[in-house]
Amino acid sequence: MAHLVVLHVIAGLGRGGAEAVMARLVAASAAQCRHVVVSLSDDGVHGARLRMQGVSVHTLGWRRGRATAGGLFRLYRVVRDVRPDVVQTWMYHADLVGGLAARLAGVRAVSWGIRNSDLHPQRSSRSARMALRLCALLSAWVPRVIVSCSERAARLHAALGYRADRMQTISNGLDLHTWSVRPQARAEQRARWGIGMAAPLLGMVARWDPQKDHANLFEALSQVARALPELVCVLVGPGMDAENANLIRAIRARGLQGRIVLDGPRDDVVDVVAALDVHVLSSAYGEAFPNVVAEAMACGTPCVVTDVGDSGRIVGACGWVVPPCDAQALGEALQEALTVVCGDGGAALRAACRQHVEEHFGLDRMVQAYLQLWARLRTEGDARCAA
Repeated sequence: MAHLVVLHVIAGLGRGGAEAVMARLVAASAAQCRHVVVSLSDDGVHGARLRMQGVSVHTLGWRRGRATAGGLFRLYRVVRDVRPDVVQTWMYHADLVGGLAARLAGVRAVSWGIRNSDLHPQRSSRSARMALRLCALLSAWVPRVIVSCSERAARLHAALGYRADRMQTISNGLDLHTWSVRPQARAEQRARWGIGMAAPLLGMVARWDPQKDHANLFEALSQVARALPELVCVLVGPGMDAENANLIRAIRARGLQGRIVLDGPRDDVVDVVAALDVHVLSSAYGEAFPNVVAEAMACGTPCVVTDVGDSGRIVGACGWVVPPCDAQALGEALQEALTVVCGDGGAALRAACRQHVEEHFGLDRMVQAYLQLWARLRTEGDARCAA
């Protein structure tokens, strides 16, 4: 059978989780598929890398959430010229415009991609909320399948009006050769950060965004610091630097100066999470399948998470899950986690984290699920054409 031709439509190619998963999927399935990628915005961090792998990448230059008539026509022409077997879209805006362009170009094999568990009514963008509502209305006509990376997100979107009978959950998968236990990272990164080897070390890899609820994290840290005077927390991600005045004010308001290391965005996140005693994700809403939780666990780093999206399912029995926006519960879980990880039970827990990810969230599992889905969509399309 000839290679599948899969055209991906995504809002952008920046540092987000959906972008990383798409790039990972494209690279891992290149032997079975010819991939074409359309970014509604720009090249981001993945565009050049994808081109180096031989992937055709088109950029439309849209501002976030702002379509143009010329851009819509260009998208339609790309779909028409490529004539893909399947159009796979990623996130609300791409689901909406990518799905419509595909159907107008005569492609029925459309697979939407849900990457959020929900949208906050005040903090989420108006265009994202509008795109979600339109997708719910069109979900009976545009997509053949709606792929959710999260079981909870699938249920929530069905409740919002998406066609439940078209939902399929495919969890994100990790390259377990890249995301691995790295004993040398602990000493190397602590030296880089100026942190002693004996200090209890927390960390969170996340952008500065209300969704991530750093305010809740800081309140919890102020509680933990009273019990663990040597506590240090490293924050990594876009906006995690001294130029972020709102971040600095929030840190000072909780008296956490000297306890928090700001390291900005990093390309070597694998070394960051491998160096931590515990990784925390304090999100208040919006997560579906937070990749960083599985990534940290694959590196043998236990996690404390808020119960948003599939965070609890990822952690399983190998970590701590607390309600969102509950600083008291988060602080207690962080203190307990550090006590266990830095004590006699730490080695066994680290090994259990790695094993859990190997069993449930490996890259091969995700790739095979998408390949089977795309092959089925092409077969169904061929059958309709023959009829």
